[in-house]
Amino acid sequence: MKIIHKIEELKNILKDKRTLEIGLVPTMGALHEGHASLIKKSVEQNDFTVVSVFVNPVQFGINEDFDKYPRTLEKDAKLCENLGADIVFAPAVDEMYQDTKELTLVCPPYSAINKLCGKSRPGHFDGVATVVSKLFNITGCTKAYFGQKDAQQLFIIKKMVKDLNFNVEIVPCPIVRENDGLALSSRNSYLKEESREDALKLYKALKYAKELRQKGINDRQILCDSALKILEGTLVDYIEIVNPETFEDWQDEKEPALMLIAAKIAPTDTRLIDNMEI
Repeated sequence: MKIIHKIEELKNILKDKRTLEIGLVPTMGALHEGHASLIKKSVEQNDFTVVSVFVNPVQFGINEDFDKYPRTLEKDAKLCENLGADIVFAPAVDEMYQDTKELTLVCPPYSAINKLCGKSRPGHFDGVATVVSKLFNITGCTKAYFGQKDAQQLFIIKKMVKDLNFNVEIVPCPIVRENDGLALSSRNSYLKEESREDALKLYKALKYAKELRQKGINDRQILCDSALKILEGTLVDYIEIVNPETFEDWQDEKEPALMLIAAKIAPTDTRLIDNMEI
């Protein structure tokens, strides 16, 4: 396995592999078992796998955690190698962006980003769509792997691929959880030991809402209010229920329903997200 830092070097390696199935796993590093599940699937389904490790400044807002986001490239590369990846692409910021002030951005439609994480993190999904587009173009991948924990991100990337005619198949991968239900996240490393019970409330709230629906309760407000009670002690950013196919507000009980939660966990104000089809 090779660790590549330069775009041209990676393109030169991949130009002879255009007849192969190339899998891309875009990450910001600090890899965990959730990422590992994506890498495993790519290795199984493709001839060649590239894992990108890049903390993308364009998707971080003012006062967000860009500077303290965990960076563990050596450990990440070892995991990738053990899983059978062929290349770790780990560019510097100035390699990916020569000028972030005058950068051409890929901007998803307002209707897709004016809610949920996009509402509280303005500009975030412009940054995500831009870096993912660059990675598609640099690697020429045929498949790209994304976790379903970032459900809004996955929806936006699938729409971008369709709207802009990228010749890439997006492969959604299930949320990976710890034994107690906590969704794996690189930001879990910020949590204090005493904060774990509060962090688990996201999963418990989702699970309870699902149980209520199984009992025949389909009132959107009751489902959200019931989840909110379980989240006491956290700073809730949002609780929403959407149709997972359109990401529009869930209205019809016959439609599939996806509940999404974002909340900050004291004392470090670690922002966690989770979701579940209920």
